[in-house]
Amino acid sequence: MSSQAYATPVVDSTAVFKDNLFAGKVLFCTGGGSGICKEMTRAMMRHGANAAILGRKLDRLTASAEELSKDTGKVCLPLQADVRQPKALQDAAAKTIEKFGRIDFVICGAAGNFLAPISGLSENAFRTVLEIDSLGTYNTIKATLPHVRATKGAYIHVSATLHYRGTPYQVHVSAAKAAVDATSAVLAVEEGPHGVRSNVIAPGPIGGTEGMDRLAAQGDAGRRQAALIPAGRMGDKRDIANAAVFLFSDAAAFVTGQVVVVDGGNEHLRTTQLPYPEAVLDPQSARGLFAARL
Repeated sequence: MSSQAYATPVVDSTAVFKDNLFAGKVLFCTGGGSGICKEMTRAMMRHGANAAILGRKLDRLTASAEELSKDTGKVCLPLQADVRQPKALQDAAAKTIEKFGRIDFVICGAAGNFLAPISGLSENAFRTVLEIDSLGTYNTIKATLPHVRATKGAYIHVSATLHYRGTPYQVHVSAAKAAVDATSAVLAVEEGPHGVRSNVIAPGPIGGTEGMDRLAAQGDAGRRQAALIPAGRMGDKRDIANAAVFLFSDAAAFVTGQVVVVDGGNEHLRTTQLPYPEAVLDPQSARGLFAARL
């Protein structure tokens, strides 16, 4: 039986949730100019929210904001900001308040990743990933928390599953995302009495993203890899968007401090994608070994 015979279908959030679910609400999303965060923003806007998307590349942000506004009929505000700079995020939050008058929901999604063994990863590269993922998340929380408190809103932090086990070539991201998970849990506990919720979405292998294009096998090897996922397919950005719509909705009013893994069951069977121990003994040939093994 082929994987297509049992693959679970991708369900667009517009077919599941009420169209006006987030009418009058405002989303603030870092990393919203592309990939998973852009698709989460699209889903929120399709259900009535206006949005501000943040990133470092203003041209990409502007193009994405125009696309999202045209697609949803809602307003998307592009704001150039580096999450490593607290003042830039504070200014972006102020511009969002000036434009929309409120911030209800925050997605902390800015991230960076690449393959590198500890022996070949510089201290600066390690620090940079932590600054973007971990400090960037904290800086985003600090810049938006008074506004989210005012609306009794919610946070979603985009994490990963890499740190659940020792994943070769991913020490920087594993450390950064473990910190994100811990930060979200503390935020949920401290801010729950103020009416604020905080949860983590941990995507598994999601096709059509910059990360998977950079890290995963391609072509026939990639298709064979996807067939090993219990759900029978690679994840889709809309799968993550559906989870975000649920977690921000009132249906999740009693869900906080949680890590929601969206991976089609992949984590139950995951082993290292890079051939072990060949890849760690000979880092230069890791990608070639990976393709050959699959």
